[in-house]
Formats: sequence, structure tokens, C-alpha cells
Amino acid sequence: MEENWFYEALTETYIPLLVMFRNLQNDTIQFRLTMSLTPTLCSMLNDSFLQQRYIRHIKKLISLAEKEVKRTRYNALQNENAKLYLDKFKMCYHLFENIWQRDLIREFRTLQDAGLLEIITCCATHGYLPNMQDNEPAVKAQIKVGVESYIKNFGCHPRGIWLPECGYYPGLEKFLFKEGLKFFFVDTHGLLLANPQPRYGVYAPLYCSEAPVAAFGRDAESSRSVWSAQQGYPGHPAYRDFYRDIGFELEMDYISPYIDPIGLRIHTGIKYHRVTDIHSEKKEYYNRQEALNTAAQHAGNFMFNRQLQIQHLTTLMDRPPLIVSPYDAELFGHWWYEGPEWLNYLIRRSQCEQNSYEFITPSDYLSLFEENQVSEPSFSSWGEGGYSYVWLNETNSWIYHHIHQIENIMTECASQNPQVKGVKRRILNQMARELLLSQSSDWAFIMKTGTMVHYAQKRTKEHIANFLTLYEYLKKKTVDENCLSFLEQKNNIFAEIDYNIYCRQNVAGG
Repeated sequence: MEENWFYEALTETYIPLLVMFRNLQNDTIQFRLTMSLTPTLCSMLNDSFLQQRYIRHIKKLISLAEKEVKRTRYNALQNENAKLYLDKFKMCYHLFENIWQRDLIREFRTLQDAGLLEIITCCATHGYLPNMQDNEPAVKAQIKVGVESYIKNFGCHPRGIWLPECGYYPGLEKFLFKEGLKFFFVDTHGLLLANPQPRYGVYAPLYCSEAPVAAFGRDAESSRSVWSAQQGYPGHPAYRDFYRDIGFELEMDYISPYIDPIGLRIHTGIKYHRVTDIHSEKKEYYNRQEALNTAAQHAGNFMFNRQLQIQHLTTLMDRPPLIVSPYDAELFGHWWYEGPEWLNYLIRRSQCEQNSYEFITPSDYLSLFEENQVSEPSFSSWGEGGYSYVWLNETNSWIYHHIHQIENIMTECASQNPQVKGVKRRILNQMARELLLSQSSDWAFIMKTGTMVHYAQKRTKEHIANFLTLYEYLKKKTVDENCLSFLEQKNNIFAEIDYNIYCRQNVAGG
């Protein structure tokens, strides 16, 4: 399942975004965007096994699309779309295998080096930090591993971090500062409820009270244009419908070679219908040109609204307003198929048709405006309700007793066994990996949403059980080398991890 998610993200989001960025660069269109590439995503992008499996995956999609071109030959719109999918899958294969030689991180790094992207990091496994704040070494480890992963992949130190789920609690900035991070993001209310109250709302960053790290707040108005189910662009009738996929609609005999081997129907990425009327069960066929025209119109609308917004804000501030508009990367292409085209149109039109604003990154802003108000952002997240409910509720609260227990064990073991070598070091390093994997906010989120709950519970329990098995090896000083090697191979994230990040003396202020 997770492999399929990864392959979908490559085909529908990351490769299309890279193509779009390269086209802008070739056309000398200037832009500055901030993009987070998480340690877990980078680990998957670097994994030779997954790279090879993606080649197999995309070849299967090419084969399926070729069959679809033949099957739909008597339906003009369907056939046109089938050909578009075939061309796209072939392009993905050619770029990934022949041009980029399977190294997408190098392509993103090149764009950053060219001054077009500012790539920021995230915590090691997207652990929701407010729920682990009682164990400072656990917080530090999530941040430090994220920074170290970034340095390994991009050859420089990250300036900023995307806090998992925008989860912030007062004092967190101390850990960010110790790892050399200059800025992070909070949801709108995280800045608006800061103490003291922010002079410029969310339209300028704050320096945190306990450490000089800048907090940037999300602009609700520009976010609403894209995210809102009622007002957002992706719900327009002309856009492609995400849910109508041939993997769920065609006969099993036909589709079975292209879905899960156990017969589980999954998304193939081939979808022939448009959103139409969201209240209608009957969907019309997707018209690609009409969808692109709509994306261009929506880009113009977004640009016009930002011009009006800036015009108003300029009368209230003694500096240019900053509008922070963060979106989930997979919105562009995966959930909103026309998202990369919308972004492409927005960047091009912004350069050619207006002079009210320019694209800028947080680092750019802090270089221009070194002095900013000092205040303490509010405890916050961008989850439902704005705080921690999504990741701590009746569906998932049971996991934290166990996770906190192994956090404490990890801290004790690391502090009592500094700088050991050999098998003992391997055990401690693998314990650190299993702990980090158990802390992923995805598991609690899936339990809350009610989708694939069994899988999320299984993954949480497995990593905790693996950790405790390794802990027993450490206590008894007898090791099942086969089991240890198996876990090192299976859960091989962060190959260079050093368990000493959990030692008490290494935490902020320690």
C-alpha cells in the first residue's frame, strides 16, 4: 500500500512538478518557491529497491494505457484521455530512467542551487511534536535526524523546517535554534493568538520569545482559494474527478494484472471523468483542454485577489505584507490533477501581467527585514479544531502510553551506554529507528479518519514490538543476529543514525 502511495506521488506530483520547474527555468521565468522534502520521502527516493520497483510499476502503467487506447477507440473523449495518459507514463519512465537516472533529489538540489527553490526539511518521521514534549530527547531526535538527513541529501544546512502537521508548542523553538534552524511555520491562529499580539497579524513573521527563530503564519484567505471544499478551485466541474478510476470500475479479468496482486482494487491513475456537479452521481467525461483553460482562469483569479489583498494591506503596514500560502505538495497533480498547470500559469502570469507582488522565500524575507517583533506563538496545529484533537482522541489515545514508555527506555539506554560499538551499537541504532517509525503522525491520523485503521494499528504495534524485542537483547546480552539483521534490512531508514541523539546531555540546554 505504501509503495503504491509513493509511486502515485512520483507519477502525479513530483515528476510533473520537476518538469514544470525545468520548463520555467528554460523559459527564463523567474520564481522563488519554498518546498519541503521530508526525510522519509528522501529516504524512499534514494532507495534502489524502490527505484527499481517504480520502473516496474510505470512499465505496467504504460502497458495498461496501451490497452486502454485500443479499448476506448470508439469513444473520442475517452480515447483522447487514454492517449494523454500513455504519453504521460512514457514521459515519466523516460525522465526517471534515462534523463534523471533515478535521482530526483539531485534534480531538486540543482533547482535550489540555481536559486529557484528553497528546500526545507521536516522532522525525521513526521512525528507530531506537541504529543512528545514531555520527553525532550524524543523531540530533539525528531528534529536532529531531519536536519542530518537534509545535509546528507542537499549538501548544505537547512534554513527552515516544516513542523509536522504545523504542530507547535511554546518552547519548541529552543530545539530548532540548537539545530541551526532559522524559521518554521504555524497555522493562522498560532500567530494571531501570540503573546503579545502580533502587530502585523500573519503578514510578517515573529521572532520567538525563547530563541531567535522566526515563525511565519499561514494566510487564511489565499489558502481558502485552494483548500476549501466549498470555495476552492479543485472542486470546479471542469477538473478531473479523483475518485472515478478504472482500477475500481473495469472487469477484474481485465484489470487484475495492474492492481494489487491479492486482488485488492487500487487507483491506477487512469480516470476518464470530470468533477461535473459534485451532487450528481452521473459524471461527464473529462475534457483536458477545458480543464486547462479553467486552470488558467483560476490562476488569473488568484493573482487578481492577491493584488487586491496586498493593496489593502499596504495601507495598514509600514513594510510590504508577506502572504504565506502553504499547501500539501500532493495536492498538485495527485488530488488536484491540474494543480501543476495552475501553479505554472500563476507563476508565468505573475511575472508578465502584474507588478504588485513577487515570489519570495522566508530566508529572502528575513534577509530584507532583519528586525521583527518578538512574541510567543500559541500552541497550535493545522488539524481539525486547530490543536491536537486529530492526533489525540478516543481512536488513537491508546498508542501514547506505549510510545512514551519506549521513548523513556530509549533515553535511558542511550544515556547509560554512550559510544558503544559492535552488535550493541547496532541494537541501539535499530531501537532508535523503530522508535522514530512508531512516532509517525500518519498512524494516529489514519486511526482518526477511519481509513485503513487495521494497517495503522498494525504498523504502530509492530514498531513498538520490534523495539521491545531489541531492548530484551540489550538487557540479556544475547542477540538473535538473524532477527537483528532482518529488522535492519526491513526498516532501514536513516542508515547513518547515531542513537546518541537520545542521550540526556545532548538536549537543548543540557
